[in-house]
Amino acid sequence: MKQVFIRKGRVIVDEVPAPLVSVNEVLVHVYYSCISSGTEVSGIEKLGKPLFKKIIDNPQNIRKVLDLLRNKGLSETIRKVKSKLDSQTPTGYSASGLVLEVGKNIKNIKVGDKVACAGAGIANHAEFIAVPENLVVKVPDNLSLKYASTVALGSIALQGVRRCKPELGEFVVVIGLGILGQLTVQLLKLSGCKVIGIDLDQRRIDKALSLGLDIGFNPNNVNIVEEVIRSTNGYGVDYAVITASSTSSAVINQAMEMCRKKGKVVVVGDVPLNIERKYFYEKELDLLISTSYGPGRYDERYELKGYDYPYAYVRWTENRNMREYLSLLSENKVNVKDLIEKIYKIEEAPKAFESLRRGDSKPLVVLLEYHRDLLLKERIIKTSYKIRQDKINVGVIGAGSFAEDVHLPNLQRLNKFYNIYAICCKSGNNAKSLAKKFNAVYATTDYTEILKDKNIDMVLISTRHNLHAKIAIDAANAGKAIFLEKPMALNVEELSKLIATLEKTKVPFMVGFNRRFSPFAIKIKGIISNRVNPIMVNYIMNAGFIPKDHWVHTEEGGGRNIGEACHIYDLFNYFTNCEVSTTKAAGINPETEQFNSNDNFVATIKYKDGSVCNLVYTSLGSKKAPKEKMEIWFDNKIIYLNDYKELEFFGLRERNIKTNVQDKGHYNELKEFAKSLKENRGYLIPLCQLIQATEISFEVEKQIFGL
Repeated sequence: MKQVFIRKGRVIVDEVPAPLVSVNEVLVHVYYSCISSGTEVSGIEKLGKPLFKKIIDNPQNIRKVLDLLRNKGLSETIRKVKSKLDSQTPTGYSASGLVLEVGKNIKNIKVGDKVACAGAGIANHAEFIAVPENLVVKVPDNLSLKYASTVALGSIALQGVRRCKPELGEFVVVIGLGILGQLTVQLLKLSGCKVIGIDLDQRRIDKALSLGLDIGFNPNNVNIVEEVIRSTNGYGVDYAVITASSTSSAVINQAMEMCRKKGKVVVVGDVPLNIERKYFYEKELDLLISTSYGPGRYDERYELKGYDYPYAYVRWTENRNMREYLSLLSENKVNVKDLIEKIYKIEEAPKAFESLRRGDSKPLVVLLEYHRDLLLKERIIKTSYKIRQDKINVGVIGAGSFAEDVHLPNLQRLNKFYNIYAICCKSGNNAKSLAKKFNAVYATTDYTEILKDKNIDMVLISTRHNLHAKIAIDAANAGKAIFLEKPMALNVEELSKLIATLEKTKVPFMVGFNRRFSPFAIKIKGIISNRVNPIMVNYIMNAGFIPKDHWVHTEEGGGRNIGEACHIYDLFNYFTNCEVSTTKAAGINPETEQFNSNDNFVATIKYKDGSVCNLVYTSLGSKKAPKEKMEIWFDNKIIYLNDYKELEFFGLRERNIKTNVQDKGHYNELKEFAKSLKENRGYLIPLCQLIQATEISFEVEKQIFGL
């Protein structure tokens, strides 16, 4: 399918795989999408800036680069920065069309419905889009999809007006009469307000006057503060709504000058908030920020998972604002028809965006129009034609940041063994860009295409955790060798089904427990293999804080004990090479809600050979300290491991080891798995140890929560 992207400050139209809908989404064939002349055009300019300018504008990026240099080295840092600069970014957030497919959890939308959609990164300028339920609304029968495609912009304007809480007869100044300002003026007039408009473009002022604006001023012609004060009987406006986009702080300070005492300034547009205290303080003004479409914006549970807010407590959510805006259009109470000044075909997207950068002649609203007779195209895009029968052809399922930064580069480095054949991820753009970058044969958004492909020998599964077991079961039934990122499963039921499938199919299988493949762990294993007595191990995981709403804490991630601590349980299994005798665990009882018990706990595992291994896992610590440290005691000897960079030995005739770059074994695990596949060695890590590490995590979780 065709989709619009921004790459190095240029607008391009590219062919990418069509999206696959999840259980909480609908698939929409787009008829029209609306270009935001503010947000999207400024986005092009930002992405087109040279690297030094981006660093100056976002100094926090310097710290990220320095952290990457410290942990990954110069070459890896250069590779990652270059990859970021070369990437293309989807654009668009307001569209309309017809529903082609619905996920199984969707109740109120059916195939064939006319709908309008919103959401950055979701309602893209693309022929097909997959949209979560709360970001899609039905379009009234009498309303054209052309006008409905402005739904996101209309909802933004509507939410800005709601933040004012206007009353009949009040004075409001709207600063900036682009599309948001034009719609805001009309909505305020519907609320019974006297509306003053300000813009540098006289044509926009004239357009707003024709649609109900009471008075319009051009800052080039008059002193706008004086004129606004004069037009309000010397008092100033009750509300100033900023719908302009500017890099100058003069906009917000002038807005404050225009307000009466105890008035409000509502910021809808993108302006600096460098406020002069004088006006703010002396008039005792309220400064309000309007967050896009309304309550629910930036809440992943609402936007992506379909959780609604109770009607009685949150009267106007994102979705309800979207519906109300379309209702106003259908009743001819808001006029968007006269604001739409240009419509371009999707293929003409670069020309459409260029029209919005032409100074005084730029149109108010520009739409992109899509072909109506499209069939849903294959969810595969060919990017290369190399097929290597002498190598292990790999299909990568789930290509998020970890796979992109770690697994894909390592597979490429190991091209003696592997051939990256196909890449699958939810975003067609990501799938295709990674397929091109790593010379894969094709990109897809549907992992079943990889499982059906007889040319593919092995799959590397690196999706979110809740999909691991299901996809691994499907892959095993398809006869593929499997490299499954941790965790192996999130619960006993998933684990049991996966084990049964593996035992039935006998396919090669491995979980990405990389730490046992680190050169440091291999060195330790070689030394302690000759021990006489049991070992004692204390492992400290200074994991770092992750907010509660992050996906790793949800049903998708399963929590950090199951999702990450399983690494360390496997390492304990590796060192002891023994069955577990008992597991004891205790988590903290947090005084504040920001911390969880299952990422702040101590787990002690005793093995049947008498060894005792202890894990201290916490998110309470400082990022300035090493993330992982381990101490091992045995036979009057001690080994210290510091963050997979240093090994210290006491009581041993070994030289201490120190490196500049971390090595947690990610490269080695793939290398050894390839050798295992080539030599038909079966399980690289014994299946019983994979299961045991996973079962330890389940038992720890159970004890932490007292289940």
